[in-house]
Amino acid sequence: MSQTPPPSFKHLTVLGAEHIPAKEGFMLLPSQLDYLTLRRLEHLLDGRSIVYLLEEGAGIDPEVKAHLENEHANALAIVPETTDIASYRAALRGAVKGGAVIFYLPAQAASANAPVTTVPGAKLDFLIKADVPVLPCYVQLDRQVCPPIIHTPAADSATIAFGKPLADDELSLASYQESLFALAEQCFSAMPALGHSLGYALIKGLKKHSTRNQVIDGKDDSVLTFDKILAAAIALSKVVKAETKKPRVGIVLPPSPIGLIANLAVVFAGKTPVNLNFTAGRAATESAIKQADLDKFLTADTFVRKVQSFPWPPMKNLILLERLMPTLKVKIGIWFVLSKILPASLLAMILGVARDGGNKEATLLFTSGSSGDPKGVVLTHRNLLGNVIQFGTRLNLAPNDSVLGCLPLFHSFGCTVTLWYPVIFGLDLVYYPTPLEVKKLAELIQKHKISVMIATPTFLRGYLKGVNREQLASIKLVVTGAEKLPKALAESFENRFGKQIFEGYGLTETSPVSNVNLPDAAPIGNEDAHPVIPSYRFGSVGQLLPGLAVRMTHPDTNEPQSIHQSGIIWFKGANIFTGYLNDPKRSAEVLDKDGWFRTGDVGRVDLDGFLYIEGRLSRFSKIAGEMVPHETVEESLVRALGLEGESTRRIAIVGVPDVDKGEALVMLTTLTGGPESQEIVQLRYRLIERGVPPLWIPKKMIRVTEIPVLASGKLDVKNCEKIAKAGTPP
Repeated sequence: MSQTPPPSFKHLTVLGAEHIPAKEGFMLLPSQLDYLTLRRLEHLLDGRSIVYLLEEGAGIDPEVKAHLENEHANALAIVPETTDIASYRAALRGAVKGGAVIFYLPAQAASANAPVTTVPGAKLDFLIKADVPVLPCYVQLDRQVCPPIIHTPAADSATIAFGKPLADDELSLASYQESLFALAEQCFSAMPALGHSLGYALIKGLKKHSTRNQVIDGKDDSVLTFDKILAAAIALSKVVKAETKKPRVGIVLPPSPIGLIANLAVVFAGKTPVNLNFTAGRAATESAIKQADLDKFLTADTFVRKVQSFPWPPMKNLILLERLMPTLKVKIGIWFVLSKILPASLLAMILGVARDGGNKEATLLFTSGSSGDPKGVVLTHRNLLGNVIQFGTRLNLAPNDSVLGCLPLFHSFGCTVTLWYPVIFGLDLVYYPTPLEVKKLAELIQKHKISVMIATPTFLRGYLKGVNREQLASIKLVVTGAEKLPKALAESFENRFGKQIFEGYGLTETSPVSNVNLPDAAPIGNEDAHPVIPSYRFGSVGQLLPGLAVRMTHPDTNEPQSIHQSGIIWFKGANIFTGYLNDPKRSAEVLDKDGWFRTGDVGRVDLDGFLYIEGRLSRFSKIAGEMVPHETVEESLVRALGLEGESTRRIAIVGVPDVDKGEALVMLTTLTGGPESQEIVQLRYRLIERGVPPLWIPKKMIRVTEIPVLASGKLDVKNCEKIAKAGTPP
């Protein structure tokens, strides 16, 4: 191969080169491959005997194909569907035994942006079954994962990472996938863009998309372009800076343009925004205020009057924006002109907004308290920018797309996905203060041709009544999270509106998005030659976002296990929080010394990298030594009782202590009927007929007027447990 000039290494970062065996033969499986990557890998293997492994009929990159023909390369063709796996193994083992590198050339594949690999799982499994040492190799084409608004990599910029060779008992599809996820995390986490500050990225986003994108108030249809939002936020930031010396500022506002401006202003003032949950109980809210050490709160007169249950501080501590903003008109006008003239870097310098943020605190959110007391989750600049980049590049939306912002700003999805993400990536925002008024939301979707809707299953149920199919015609993507998506709801929604619901997953501690299902990519030719890498699989919460690693441990022993087996899910990545506010004990319970986060959820990964959530550990009961998932029992009950089409939650399963078997299941229900004992017997027969194990059948039924849920739509586990343990509804 000496005839071809060596490739440029100017914009290449190589991680783990020490893992490349010096003499021993092995198989190299690049996660994706273009011509330049091929040449770079060949150069890294310079001096080694290379045998190229191709699939017969595969759609190989034309440049790659021409290069191999010109270089008279040694190629070995395989047919993955062959039953003669013995011949395939013998050929590869013979080459490896002689010290050769078996270089697999994947076909060009159709996939969503920034996939972890462009090799289908079934083919990976077949290749690995050759039973020769495999060198994991992850290729990150930097332009795929880093938006120019934050950092503009060179066109040929790439990062290639090698893992430790896998062989013998350590080699399996699961171990290879786990290694690939770990390498993806290393590549992503090394990006320079993650060192920037949130404020700097927001200024750049607002300036770049200044007149192209806008924010609409769904209550009165008023419109503010991004340049006007920027000017208003700067003027308000000066007031915030003068009003308090504390490092954090409370925000008590619904999803709205003024809610966005308030958050931007606090960031531009060099302080941390704390969006408070105004639906939480008084004790929880007071605890959050005390933990955050807040002395000033951005809110509005109307909101103070409306939310009287909130433990409002004295008026001197409130910055009432309806009164304040009209007095800032002149200053807003001045900043509007200045922000038009000045470049983003100079504007940031004048405002005192640092270019770099890294692991400094950027925002503070409190957990919902669905299974315990709220905890303060400190999210850094690196966390938020990492998740915005992960989520944004994976969705890969067009500049003319728009997002419906109706989830609470104190909810982690509402915060990252409807505050920071649209501003940085340049998407229109349509705000409405509540996700419950679905008829109004449907009108807004139709009027403003909204393309992206983020919701929870609880809120989506409302659309099944009183909303017409035509009203949701503009929607391209419906993403749901926070709770498991019932199949009956997904089917009913698709039948009514012709729209698939794409389930995602995340936690406040993951900033929040970690996984999402997406529409499958359009084929690029003959699917036999150019495979389509799936991006959607019902029942899963989707594939991991770029740059996130995953591992599983046994629920009881905490021992590492295959990611294909059900276990406790652990994540590692740039979007993983660094700890709970002033709570090292609880931080240490979920974060290990290497930065791995123990989610407390139980799940597994399949051969194509889709994650399946099988329940939260707190939503399992250990009955007679068996782990019983509450959500699975709830699904069985919904089917047995014919509740698939219900728009509201009618049942919830809770575990309570039991002398004989450790725990017992209690069913809370809003259904009315005959004597409880008789209904439990009838229900038992129905469930047994459906193959439900006897241990999974509720021992007791408690009737309630409503099932407790949080403002996010998630089940309020804590209050459900109180009712179940008391034995009677409150």
